[in-house]
Amino acid sequence: MVRIRFHGRGGQGAKTAARLVATAAFLEGWMAQDSPLYGAERRGAPMTAFARLDRAPIRERGMIARPDLVVVADDSLLADPAAHVGDGVEADTVVFVNSEQAVTQLLERAPCPGRLLTGDLTGLVLAQLGKAGALSGPLGAVAARLVGLSETNLRTALVMELGELGLPVPVIEQNLSMAHACFELVQPVPLRQNGDRPGQPASLRTPTYEPPTSGTARISALANVTVRKTGGWRTFRPVLDPEKCIGCWMCYLHCPDGAVRMTGATHPLIDYDHCKGCLLCVEECPTLALISEREAGLVRRSS
Repeated sequence: MVRIRFHGRGGQGAKTAARLVATAAFLEGWMAQDSPLYGAERRGAPMTAFARLDRAPIRERGMIARPDLVVVADDSLLADPAAHVGDGVEADTVVFVNSEQAVTQLLERAPCPGRLLTGDLTGLVLAQLGKAGALSGPLGAVAARLVGLSETNLRTALVMELGELGLPVPVIEQNLSMAHACFELVQPVPLRQNGDRPGQPASLRTPTYEPPTSGTARISALANVTVRKTGGWRTFRPVLDPEKCIGCWMCYLHCPDGAVRMTGATHPLIDYDHCKGCLLCVEECPTLALISEREAGLVRRSS
C-alpha cells in the first residue's frame, strides 16, 4: 500500500489534490481511497488530506500516521506546529514541499527527517495565470508523478474531478497545462510501502460526565484571539499604495478578521500579525490601491 498525506491551508486545494491522485490511481487499476481532515475549517488554517493506493482491497480508514509520501502546499507549514507535517515522517519517507527555496536552504531553517524534495509550484501558477490560484492540479500532478502514475490518467482525473466541481472549460484547460508542467518537474521515486506495518490504533477514552445538578456549562476565560497570531497562515499579503487610496473604508468593512483599521478615517492600517492573507480587501478595493504580494522566506515566519 502507498500512503500519501497532503498538508495545506484552507483554500489551497489539498483536498482536491488527494482526490485527483486517488482517481488517477483508480483509472490505472489500483484500489484507491481519499479523505480530508479539517481543523478550524477557516480559510488559511492548516488542514490535511489523505490518499491510500493499493493493488488489494484497502481495509484501513482514518488518518495516515506513517505516510510513505508527504506533499506540502507551502513551506510556512513546516514551521507551524499546528500543521503536524513531521508526524510519522521517517528517514525513508519522501517529502515534497512547494517552495522557492532549494533543499539545502530549506533544511537549514526547517530540519526534515525524510527525503526532501522542493519545487516552486506557486511560481509556476503565477507565471501561467498571472495571479495566485488553487494548487489542486499542481499538487495532484506532483504526487501522481512521484508514485509512478501515468499522465494520461492524471489528465482524465483532472477533467472528471474539476468538471464535477463545476469549473468552466477554460479553467480546466489551464489546470491541465499547469499539471503537465508540474508532472515534468519531478521524477518517480522509489517509495517505502509499509503495508505490513499499519499505524497503531488509538485507544478509546471514556469521558467523565458531571451530574446535572452541577448546573449549566459556562465559559469564564477571557478571549485569546489577539494572542493567537494567524499571520503565519499567509502566503500572499495585501500591500497598500497610499497614493491611490481614497479612504473609502471598503477594506475595513470586508476584512473578516478585523485585521484592518482606519487611521484617522483616511488610510487603512493592516495588522500583519493577524491578517491571514484572504485578500478580500484586494478584491474589494475600488481604486486598486491594495495589491497582493507573495510572501518571501515563508518558513522563517512563526505562526
